[in-house]
Amino acid sequence: MANPRKQKPASSHTAELLALSLPLVTLSIWLFSSRLSPLQLHAVSLITPSQFFPSDPCPQPTPIKPNKHALIWERLLKEATTGAYEEKVVEWLSGAIQIATESYDNMGPVGEDSRWEAFGPFHDYLSGAFPLVHSTLSVAKVNTWGLVYVWKSWNDSLRPLLLTAHQDVVPVNPDTVDKWIHPPYSGHFDGERIWGRGTADDKNGLVTILAAVEYLVSAGFEPARTLVLAFGFDEESSGKQGAGALSGYLLATFGRNSFALIVDEGGTPALFACPQDSPDVYTEPDGFLETYGSVTALPSVAEKGYIDVRLTVSSPGGHSSIPPAHTSIGLLATMIVELEANPTPVELSRDNVYYDTLVCMATHSANVGKDLRQAILDSVTSDEALKVVESMVLRDPETRSLVGTTRAIDIIRGGVKANALPEEAWVVINHRISTDSSVSQTIRFVSDLLQPLATKFNLSLTSFGETITDPTLPSYGSILLSDPWDTRLEPAPISPYKSSPAFRVLAGTIKSVYNTHRGLEGNDNIVVYPSYLFGNTDTRYYWELSENIYRYNHDDFDKRDGLGGIHTINENIRVDSLLEMIKFFVALILNTDEATDL
Repeated sequence: MANPRKQKPASSHTAELLALSLPLVTLSIWLFSSRLSPLQLHAVSLITPSQFFPSDPCPQPTPIKPNKHALIWERLLKEATTGAYEEKVVEWLSGAIQIATESYDNMGPVGEDSRWEAFGPFHDYLSGAFPLVHSTLSVAKVNTWGLVYVWKSWNDSLRPLLLTAHQDVVPVNPDTVDKWIHPPYSGHFDGERIWGRGTADDKNGLVTILAAVEYLVSAGFEPARTLVLAFGFDEESSGKQGAGALSGYLLATFGRNSFALIVDEGGTPALFACPQDSPDVYTEPDGFLETYGSVTALPSVAEKGYIDVRLTVSSPGGHSSIPPAHTSIGLLATMIVELEANPTPVELSRDNVYYDTLVCMATHSANVGKDLRQAILDSVTSDEALKVVESMVLRDPETRSLVGTTRAIDIIRGGVKANALPEEAWVVINHRISTDSSVSQTIRFVSDLLQPLATKFNLSLTSFGETITDPTLPSYGSILLSDPWDTRLEPAPISPYKSSPAFRVLAGTIKSVYNTHRGLEGNDNIVVYPSYLFGNTDTRYYWELSENIYRYNHDDFDKRDGLGGIHTINENIRVDSLLEMIKFFVALILNTDEATDL
């Protein structure tokens, strides 16, 4: 996907819509990188709600820093500035990157597929790299390679905190190895960045969580709230054998809805900027005026659902010298055209998380044009204004994809011989299901679209085991809708974020750490928006464990400078970002430990 920031807006409305779609594009596929320097990040000021609205429709929590454990926190801030600690952090992640823990889509069960054995050396490495964690916390191995660490508290009345990450990485394409600045499993440190597969997804999260706990043990911290760490090993290939097994273990050990807060990988802080001569229109960030910028953090409170629908068309075979009017492939092509010509209808409602993202942007960000900003703020109480906002934002294709259910024809098969009529042809249709829809609604929409074509071409139609057409009538062939790979996943439950104690602790920690790391303590220089992912994380297996599930990595992606991203060549991370992530996890553990309303 092209970087949205490279696109020159053709008009002010187009530019506004692009700015509104950027945050969710950024956090969901993690490709958003900026050319802004760290010094520019320091000087950002925010729009104040009173400029546009008498009351704040997107109230921001107060930055939260450890109080009871202030001495432990202050000690970390000092220690993290030393060269010795930075060297240790580099060593931790570099060593983890050098062990290639790749997971593939076609891997067999643990114990049968030898490729899983790559995680043995990784476990050994973690044990040696973080000795205090492994001598203090209990460690359980689930389905051989899943890891669960438990730091038991002295207070059983407080629900535990669960931090998660995954050990696996996507494989490196052998054809691209020579395009890497540094070899993908070298863990090379160039004095500023660590390079290699997993530096940004997700060994950075796993290593900084363990580093945070290693520090807390060394500082003499004794948790009042039990801390649990869970690390899956096949997140990049659906997570069934990793997090799927871990969820069962955690349910059996702790019980349903037993965790106060779950934090997994997800959205990151990002800087959005406006040009000096036009603060109401988004454009490329070159030469922006710092006072018109805004820094946002985008923890995800939900995820889209998912299903791969296989559409199979069957018709009589025979010699191609005597062809029918339509072969199976021709019939299938007609159906593909119908599906692409009729996307799932999209509407914007106040119940959709993206609506609240819009409200927050209109309230706190300078990237929204005057007309659109006013329409969004009016829509808080006006249904008519809501329709205006819907018409404005949904004209942008990327925003429509963010809000609604998407459909993509991704795989096609049919025919075996040039002179033989194909008896069968099929496609796989990938769906990402809106948070206000469902798997059944998605299936029904596809089935309803195809039913008139089934009648027109005299084909029977069976949708996921349900016979749609009259089975007593003779038919020329058949249409079958199925999910042979068992991919059904409902949209995730929306975690609370309005007046939620758990979201308040998370957002307050994000704000405090962001400001403290940049020497801005005492100021509030970052806003936190609720958002959602149109990809899926291991949290798909953890819904029964807590109502408070948030997906967030405190990794400053604006410091990647376009040199490499997730799942592609030249993946890298700055050591400064790692240090900030460690601070974030330490602060989150301490702040959660001190919270009395979770």
